[in-house]
Order: sequence, then structure tokens, then C-alpha cells
Amino acid sequence: MGRGVKIFLAAILAIILLLLGMALTVTQWLPRLAGIWLPADTQIALNGHPRWRAGGLWFPDIRYIVGDCELARVSDASLRWQQQRWQAHADAVTLDSECFAKLPSTASTSDAPTSLAQWQSLLPPSQLTVGRFSLLPWQAWAGRLDITLSPQQQQLHWQGEKLQLDAQLDGRVLRLTSLQVTDPALPSPVNLQGEFRLPEFADGLPDSGTLAATLSVSAVPAPLTLHLDWQQQSGIARVEAAGQQTPLITLPWEATPEKITVNGGQWQWPWAAQTLSGGLSVSVKDFQQGLSATEITGRLNVLTKGKGGIGNVVASFGPGKLDWQTSQLPFRITGTSKLQDLMFFAGLPGEITGPVLDPVLRLSPGSLLRLRGKLLSTLEVDEARWPLAGVTVSTQGIEGRLQAILKAHDPQMGQFTLHLDGRAEGFWPDKGRWDWRYWGNGNMTPLKARWDLNGRGSWHDTLIKLDSLSTGFDKLSYGLADMGAPRLTLAKPILWQRDSEHPAFSGSLLLHAQETRFANGGYLPPSEINIEVTGRDPAWFLWRGDLRARAIGPVRMSGRWDGERLRGQAWWPEQTLTVFQPLISPALKMDIREGTLRAQVAFSAASDQGFEAGGHWVVKAGAVRMPDNDISGIDFALPFRLKNSEWQLGTKRPVALRIKSIENQIALQNFTADLQGTYPWQENKPLTLSHVGVELLGGEMKMDKLAMPQHEAAVVTLRGIDMSRLIAAIKVNQFALSGKVNGELPLWLEHPQWLVKEGWIANDGPLTLRMDKEVADAISANNMAAGAALDWLRYMEISRSWATINLSNLGILTMKSDVEGNSRFSDKDQRVSLHYSHEENLFQLWRSLRFGDNLQSWVEDNATLPSKKETRDVRKP
Repeated sequence: MGRGVKIFLAAILAIILLLLGMALTVTQWLPRLAGIWLPADTQIALNGHPRWRAGGLWFPDIRYIVGDCELARVSDASLRWQQQRWQAHADAVTLDSECFAKLPSTASTSDAPTSLAQWQSLLPPSQLTVGRFSLLPWQAWAGRLDITLSPQQQQLHWQGEKLQLDAQLDGRVLRLTSLQVTDPALPSPVNLQGEFRLPEFADGLPDSGTLAATLSVSAVPAPLTLHLDWQQQSGIARVEAAGQQTPLITLPWEATPEKITVNGGQWQWPWAAQTLSGGLSVSVKDFQQGLSATEITGRLNVLTKGKGGIGNVVASFGPGKLDWQTSQLPFRITGTSKLQDLMFFAGLPGEITGPVLDPVLRLSPGSLLRLRGKLLSTLEVDEARWPLAGVTVSTQGIEGRLQAILKAHDPQMGQFTLHLDGRAEGFWPDKGRWDWRYWGNGNMTPLKARWDLNGRGSWHDTLIKLDSLSTGFDKLSYGLADMGAPRLTLAKPILWQRDSEHPAFSGSLLLHAQETRFANGGYLPPSEINIEVTGRDPAWFLWRGDLRARAIGPVRMSGRWDGERLRGQAWWPEQTLTVFQPLISPALKMDIREGTLRAQVAFSAASDQGFEAGGHWVVKAGAVRMPDNDISGIDFALPFRLKNSEWQLGTKRPVALRIKSIENQIALQNFTADLQGTYPWQENKPLTLSHVGVELLGGEMKMDKLAMPQHEAAVVTLRGIDMSRLIAAIKVNQFALSGKVNGELPLWLEHPQWLVKEGWIANDGPLTLRMDKEVADAISANNMAAGAALDWLRYMEISRSWATINLSNLGILTMKSDVEGNSRFSDKDQRVSLHYSHEENLFQLWRSLRFGDNLQSWVEDNATLPSKKETRDVRKP
């Protein structure tokens, strides 16, 4: 082998070893080699060794790092030459927007191509495909990216869950074929189409173009259309709504290499309580030098019209800048907003700081919101204040002191003042911390009372806690009752855990009141209501409690609230009636001797149905003693239902009242009465009183039925009433009457004239009348004619007695009587036929009730001799 051959083989071997070493160490030298052309403080890192796979070069993982920030990561990338073009593919590409601000600024070289056509001429025929392209922190908008390049045409296709895009660039004409945005906040996708003519050099805005988009927004009741038209350095943008003649937004704009301005912009919002409108002006300077060097200035105003005239709120911002890291944009909101019955006053100076993607809004000293006017139909807000100095708002939450002061009055209910003061630390709903306390006081005019309120609470992450509450009145005076110092407090803190996986709601309330005095002299002892709640949240919980007033009660209560309907039930265990003695005025001299009470009620309340209830009350073996009455054996059952302000008295069984004995001037036994029907009554829903009966004076009184509304008389029937017992009961000494009577009294309650119409009373067998001798002698001595007539009434046996009775609704009693019988005087029998009419105001008669004396006066004035008489000898035995 010649020397030349050896040298050649040695060279080949050295090259092979060199290539093999480079292949084995490619992850070290390739990033360093690429770093020669990369900006300073940036590098490429390879994880894993590149391989030749499927006719192309494959990289398992490539990272581009800026300082200590990973700007880009490419996974499973490959590059191959196929079908006369370069084909690049990556399974995933992720960019982190927070690293953009760390990229160093670089000056372009003088020999670099600057025109768009030169850039396009350098593009090789190629195709780039990325399975999932993500830009942090907006990874929800990730999608598949396809780019096709050639010097003549460039195409881009994006397919994601929220964004779909098709665009094509032919020379300097950019056609946006389709852009569709889908988001849960949008009722329907946003569609965008347009065409642009780009400038010759890719360092400015397009020379001309049109852009149109359609979208629907839940806050706007009509579809929206967006138009953008421009030519050279000026154009106009409009937002229009279907059915509106005037655009919602009109923005005339001009653009130069140094500045973009919007002057004379107009906007309107026709769907508020009143049409809102205003103007808009914006200036953006030095935007081509990057975001951090861009100076922003603007002004927006809102015109309103209402109570007090026209209001104008102006929001001005700038001059300042928005930066990736350190924004500094001052703003001020001032002015008055006047609605129909309300006026808002704003003075809010502040500044926007922090990264543009995570800004912080900081309110300066002097920030204050105020409100005045009519908030509800009867509630007049004298002043509401929200001091906001030092409050900051960011994506991390609200920081600072939060206060509110409300002074208001109601012409009928009274005036009040409420205060809220607390501090927030990184607070958003269910995130961070907010501790507060509250207090207030006021007057409740209808109840002639003053009230106060105070307490503390907090909202820590997902837990809302009401640590303390104390509110009440110094007294309550309403109608015929005066309640002493009722107060509501917490027996246990109210806790609301809003965690979606473990929601919970619990707490305990205590309402205590001193004695409640009634105008009649009775009183309710100090009372207490204890309510405990447990559940999922304030819209769904179970509750239970009890009501006590010393010996009265406890009344057990329980139920549930589902956010729409409050359901509950209450049980009153059987207890003696004597505990209710304090409720009765001492002036009544009524002594509850014995008996028991028990009750049960179920109820529900909802906005669509109102209040409904049903249940029963039962009194057993009740007994009451009064100076003139002794009532015993009281049994009372009250089943009821209440719906739509309509009482159903008696459900399956009627309301029943039974009394064994009523001892008074006239003794009554075995009183019964049943009540069933609807109150208030209607034609198709009557209220019926039936089975009314009572035993009295050796006979009975009954009424079969009284129906309301009344179309026929309710007949009160008297059977076997013993007149001697009646005379003894009313203590008439001037005469004696023995025997029994019957009668029927047709009773009217809704007759325009009568209470009793054509009633009658008749004897049931013979009646005997005996006039007291002293009374008869006194009448004869005073009036000879009356005495002569009265002699025939000293002793009379009545064979027939018939009286018709009418009683008007004014109390006028008209009675016509026919009496026939035999009179005995001076050993002679006399046939007597007596006819008389009598009229008297029965209401006045009951007031006097000196029945015997009135009768004597009547006899003196009305006694006359009989027109016919029959005499016979009377033989002594």
C-alpha cells in the first residue's frame, strides 16, 4: 500500500471520528453554535439527542431561554425535504408572554431586507404544522397551526376550540377569509372578514382596507355589526346594532408613524333606563418604539338626564404608559350622574400600575362616591357615601379599607342611619380576607319605637361568618299592645361555607322580649324565640326552634327553606289553660279554673302562592269562673286551612263547640254549635252555623242552620220553656207565671230591615198567672179604673196565648198578643179575652233590665176591663 493511500485512509478515519464525536456531543455544541446569531442573554437548550427518523431530522425537545425565563418550548419537532418543499412539524409549541419583556432590543443591520416583497422573496417553499400551539397565560385559546409559505403566497390556518382562522397573503393584499371566536360568555360566535393592502415596508399600518364583523352579546338585545374602513392615514370605525338608526360607537381616527389619534368619537347606549351617550378621544404616541415607550392620553364622558337636570361624568386618563412590567397611567373620574330619581356624585383620582397583563388600579386620597335621591317607591336616600381612598384593585383582589355610610328616611316608617367599616386583604368573592363591622340606629314611626343595630363579620376565602349581631327596639307600640324591648341576637355565629364540594350553612338566632302589655289590662310574660338553622346555603336550609313565655309553651317549630318556598310546622304540646291567666285583664274578674290546650299547624309561604296554613286547635274540659257566670265542661275543636287570605273553617269535620254547663241568672246546659265553611264567605263558598242547641228553663232552644250569605231565615225554635223558672231567674216579684211555652223566631242577619220577622210564641198547655196581692192593692189605691180592671188579673188561668214578634235591625220590638182564659175574683169566674200591642226598643230595655218594675208601670198604664165577661158562683169547698 502506497504512502498516499495510507494518508487518505487516515484522513477518512479522522473525518469519521470527528463526525461521530460531533453526533455524540450535538446537544453541547449545536446550541453554542446557534448562540452566535442569537440576541445577547438568550440560548437554545436541547433535551435528548436529535435522530434521523422517517427521512428527516427529529428533535425530542427544544427550549429557547431568555435570562432565567423559558420563552418557548418545542416538543417532538421534525424537519424534512419532501415534495419539493421543506416540511416542519411539531407536536406542541408553548410560548410564555411574560418573557417577551426580557428580550433585549436589537438594531437592524443596514443590509437587511426591509420591504415586504424582499422578505417574501427569501421564503423557501415550505409548510409548518404545529399540533398544539399555546400562548401563556391564554392556553384556553390554544389550537392547531398550519402555515404554507412560498415567495408568491402565504397561507395561515388556525383551528381551536375557541378560535378558528383562515388568512391568505398575496403580495401586499391580505385577505381575512374567516375569523370565528367562540366563548361561553358570548351567546353566539363572533365572525370576522376583511381585506387589507399592506404597506411596501412592513413597519407601519396597512395603506387601506375594510373589515367587517358580526357578533351577539348577551347584554345587547340585538345583533351587532362592526365596520372598519381606512385609506392611507385615516379611517373610521363603527359599531351598529340591528334596529338602531344611530351607530352605538363611531370612532374617526388618524395615524402617523408617530401617533394614532381618535378625535370626536361618539357613543350611545339606548337600552338603559334612559339613553346614555357621550364622547371619546384617545391619543397614542410613539407606539412604534414599543409598548413601554408608548404614551397614552384620553378622555371619555357619559351624559345622563334625570332629577335635577343633565349630568356629566368625565373619565380622563394619561398622559402615561402601559408596560409589560411597570405601567404608570394616571386617571380621574369626576362629575355627576343623574338618573330618574337618583343622583350619583363621583370624585375618583387614581393610577394604573403594574404589568399591563396584570394591572393594579390604585385609588388616591380624596376618592369618594356619593348617592342621593329616591331608591325605592317610598325610601328617600338623604346621603350614601363610599370613601375609597387607598383602595387597590388587581387580579389578586381588593386591598384597603372599605366603608359605607347610608342615611335615609321613609315618610311612613321613619329615618335611619347605617355604617359599614372593614378591611380587605387580597379579597375577591371566595378568595382572600375581608373583615367588617356594622352599626346603625333609627326610628320606626308606626311602632313609636327607636331601634339600633351592631355586629361583626368576616369573609375568609370561602367562609362567610357573622360573629355577632344585636338589633332591637326600645319598645313596640302597635294597636292595643305594647311590647317591651324586643331584641334579636346570635346564640351561635352564622357560618356559610361556600366551598362547592363541601357547602354548609349553620347558625342560631335568639329573639327575646320583655312583657307585652295589652290595652285591656292583660299581659304576655317575657317571651323568647330560639331558631337554629342547618343546611347547604342561605337558599337551602332546615330550621327548628321553640317559643316560650315562662309557663306558656314551649311551642315546637321546624321546617325548611329551598330558596323559593318556606315550609314549616308547629306543635303546641298539651298544657293546662291556667297558664294563660296573665293574658286576661284583672278587670274582667275571669278566673281560668281548669282545662287543657293543644295545637298543631303546618304552613308554607312563597312569592307565587302567598301564605298558606292548616292545622287544628283543641281545648278540653275548660272551666272559667266570673262573678255572674260559672262555665264548665268547655270542649272546642278548630280545624282550619288558610289560602289566598281565605279561611276554611272546618275541613273534614266542622269547628265544634260544646259546653256542659253555664251557671248564671239563667242556667244553661249542654250547649252545642258547629261551624263549617269559608270566611270571608261567597255565594259558592258559604259559611254555615249548624246544630246550635242549648237546654234551658226546663226546655230547649235550637237552630238547625244559619248559612252566610243568607237567603232564608234561620229559625230559632223554643220548646217547653218553663215560665215559672224564667220568672224566678229574672227575679220578678210582682207576679207569678207558671206553665210552658213554645215558639219560633225566624232570624235574619243580612236583611235590610229585620232581625226577627214574623216570629211567634204560644203556650204549650195551660198557663197560670198570679198577681202579687200587695202590688195589685197598690195599683188599685193609685188608680181606681186600673184597679177595677186588675182585679180580674189577680188570678188567671190562660187557655190560649199567642204572640207575634217582629224585631227590626234598629232594635224596635213589636209584639201583638192574644190571651184567652178564665179569671177568678171574689168567688166569681170571669172569661177574659185580652188583645194588646206593644212596641219598645229592645236594646234600651237590655240596658235597664229592671224588668219587674217596668212591667208594673206598664200594667198601671195599659190595664183595662175586659169587653166580655162571664160570671158564675164560686163555691168554697
